[in-house]
Order: sequence, then structure tokens, then C-alpha cells
Amino acid sequence: MSTVRLAGVTKSFAETVILQGVDLTVEDREFVVIVGPSGCGKTTLLRLIAGLETITAGDLWIDGVHVNDIAPARRGLALVFQSYALYPHMTVEENMAFSLKLAGVPKAERRKKVEEAARILHLEAFLDRKPKELSGGQRQRVAIGRAIVRHPKVFLFDEPLSNLDAELRARTRLELMKLHKQLRATIIYVTHDQTEAMTMADRIVVMQRGAIEQIGSPLDVYLHPVNRFVAGFIGSPKMNFLPASVAEVQPGEATIRLRNGYSFAFPFQQDGAGRTLKMGDGVEFGIRPEHIVLDHTSGFRVRVNIVERLGGEAYLHTLTEQDEPLVVKADGDTPVQEDESIGIRINLPRSHLFGPAGDAIAWPAKQE
Repeated sequence: MSTVRLAGVTKSFAETVILQGVDLTVEDREFVVIVGPSGCGKTTLLRLIAGLETITAGDLWIDGVHVNDIAPARRGLALVFQSYALYPHMTVEENMAFSLKLAGVPKAERRKKVEEAARILHLEAFLDRKPKELSGGQRQRVAIGRAIVRHPKVFLFDEPLSNLDAELRARTRLELMKLHKQLRATIIYVTHDQTEAMTMADRIVVMQRGAIEQIGSPLDVYLHPVNRFVAGFIGSPKMNFLPASVAEVQPGEATIRLRNGYSFAFPFQQDGAGRTLKMGDGVEFGIRPEHIVLDHTSGFRVRVNIVERLGGEAYLHTLTEQDEPLVVKADGDTPVQEDESIGIRINLPRSHLFGPAGDAIAWPAKQE
């Protein structure tokens, strides 16, 4: 079993609190991705798990063993950094085997483990090369290989793909997903790239200001964000938010009115947990660009400001009559032009409501 559990973990530097009461359990062989804006504490959290920083308060267990005071080298973890950190004077084989050499592993065994990792990472032809003779993607694979040869309990990745170009990042992302299946390893992966999070993770941990906002499967976090921050952070382009008010509340639904006068019934049940609505409440209406469709018969009109054409799809940056920005995803060959007035239709079952404090007031019904 390769599990990681954090309970009430806090990290402070002098008077500055970086992490506040983090509770998280990573199960055996699970791929968990931690996302959040710069400065949210995700890398600090990874460094605490690795033992590179000391925990101010709280507890950390790895495989059921309390490791707060155990040195990094004895935790059985392998950390892959954003920087490749390869020794320039060593060959690929020497770089990958270096930690094993320091640990006193016999040369024949070192060679066997390096060859196994090289086969997994398709590096067999590069073992005699120096880092300067490799591409960025190959160097990153060498850094990963250096971790694989140690057969760690848990792999820790700190934004390992951020230095790669877009095409190479996509290709390496697929390789990491295959690697997870091959090694059947527990992986904790830190990134600010939500494409990596959505495609790679078994579960996503969304962080903000040193605290966990939501933990869930990629689809659950995408479809059912618990607050406005998560809703705006997950998804690209991000969710649209429009100011609205509660026009009426009836059993089972609330009538929501946008500033342009457009109103609709939103399925809603008072849940007794503080998520209540009453007539006149100010709320925010959330809808993702991909959940809006063009409809020339609709009375909901917006004016196109900018058209981003990406080939197979286009993003229409529009303004409502009240100059509120609204992004609409459309087919790439849509004939819409800038300054054109268009009608749109909102997929209401995919919409969201957020209260004054940013908490999700109502969730749409699950879509099958």
C-alpha cells in the first residue's frame, strides 16, 4: 500500500501562514492532481510531503507511518521538479543511476534498473548521451527515469511539464498517463494547468490561499463546483458570471432574473444548510461558454465584440445590453462577425447560482 494522509497540516513562515489546516488522503495507486493559482500553497504542500519543509502543525502519514520527523531520504518518495536538474557532465545512464550509486547499489543491479526505466520511457537509444544532446522532452523523461529507478512508494511531480512547448507538453502528458498505468504507482502532481488536471487526474484538489476548496473527480469538479472560485478556475475559457436577482421563490424552484430582464425558473430546494433563497436576493448566474448555443429566434441578444477562430471551434466574446462580458463557444466555421447582434440560448440544466459570499446556492441536476 502507498497511501498518503494529511490531517490538519499547517505551514507558517514567521507570521505568514502558507497552509491552513489541510486534510487530504491519497489512496494507493491514485493519481491526484493539485491545482490552484500561483501562491495558493500547492508546491509548499508537496514539499511538506517530501520532507523538504517542516510541518508547523498537523500530522502526515505515509503507508500508515507517522513521518513528521522522518528525514526525506527515508520516506520512500521520489520528487520530479519543474527544472530537470540533470548533471551536465554525466550521461543519461549515469544521471539515472546516480541515486542508486550513492545508496551503494551494485553496478549490475544499477544497470538493470536503468535499462528497465529507459525501456518504459523510450530512452534506450540515449543512455550514452549527455543532457546537452537531448531535447527538453527527453531531459524531462530522464528526470522521471531518475525517480523510477528508485521504485518509490509515491511519485511527487512539481509542474514537470511547464518548461515544454505546447505540442511536447501534450505528448509528455500522455506518456505520464501511460506510465501511471504501467507502474501502478501513487502519484501526487502539482500544476496550474487545468488541462493537465482534467485529463490526468483520478481526483483533483483545488486550492486557494493555503486551503482546499474542493476535492473530487475532474468531471464532478467541472459540473458541480462548490463555489464561485472553483467554478471560475476550472474550465477554459472560464465560466461566465452575470449579476442576477431572485424574483420569486416557490416550492422546488426559484425564478431568477438577469439585468437584461431575461428570467427563468431554476430548480431549487431549500437544504437547511444555509443555502436559502428569498425574493430580492442578489445572486450570480454562472454558465460555461460551451453550454451556450446560437439561436437567432431567441430574445436573449448580445453583441459580438471579438471572434477567436481556432479552426474546429470559435470563441465569441460578446457583450450583453448592460455591457456584461459573455463568452460563447461556437463551431469554427460559424459565419458570425464582429459588431453583429446575435441571439443565444442557455442550457439551463448546466447553469449555476452563487450567493453573495461566493458559495454555490444551487446545483443543476446531474446529467447522464
